[in-house]
Amino acid sequence: MMTAPSPRLPFSLAGRVAVVTGSSTGLGKATATCLGLSGAKVAINYAHSKTRADETLAELRAAGIEADAFPADVTSAAGIDTMITAVERSLGPVDIVVVNATPAQPLKPIEEYDWDFHQQMLDFFVKSPYLLARRLLPGMKARRYGRIINITSEVFLLGVAPFSAYVAAKGGQTGWSRSMCHELAPHGITVNMIAPGWIPVERHEHDPQADKDAYLATIPMGRWGRPDEVGWAAVYLASQEAGFVTGQTIAVNGGRTCW
Repeated sequence: MMTAPSPRLPFSLAGRVAVVTGSSTGLGKATATCLGLSGAKVAINYAHSKTRADETLAELRAAGIEADAFPADVTSAAGIDTMITAVERSLGPVDIVVVNATPAQPLKPIEEYDWDFHQQMLDFFVKSPYLLARRLLPGMKARRYGRIINITSEVFLLGVAPFSAYVAAKGGQTGWSRSMCHELAPHGITVNMIAPGWIPVERHEHDPQADKDAYLATIPMGRWGRPDEVGWAAVYLASQEAGFVTGQTIAVNGGRTCW
């Protein structure tokens, strides 16, 4: 039996607090902006450039978004604990975490990798989601509400080469998310994934035009994706309306993959 619709706006995040890791630029910045425009208080996370984070913070505040910026190495348990404590003090208990931070992603043959490179990928895509969840879950469980959103990638399904370290770590992140969705569902906490394709942002500015043209030719929709299209997918998954959606992957890539 259907219940009467709520008077609240669909997909409203009013009253929620969101942390987006690696959100001073790129897809993270777009996601933080979309969450904020939907009513969430937003914690911008950055690792290196305070200047860039301050610029992003100013943009969000100019758009009427309640936000603050927090430096942290999100592969460090101590760094995450310090950041979340500061977020809670500034904005309130965290309801939503979007795991977006990433290291450099060079394509190179397996013979040119060393284990330190593999470890860096695992630290960002397996260790960081685990550390963030471990820090946030007590509060989410107590409130019986939480949204964990992992930014994965189409490369895991496609097995892109020569990219084995990145693809393997994204596979680990996907497996972790699928297991955690079952573990946390009884607590009202969802765990989902967004798998973007190649969506050009600041760090792609100097990528070869031939590579861009070749990729664009493979997108069934015939156009590039926009960073905010990843952000709006995150808004849906973070919302009350997605409360019965968990363990799923939304591919934001114009139809290049079917999950």
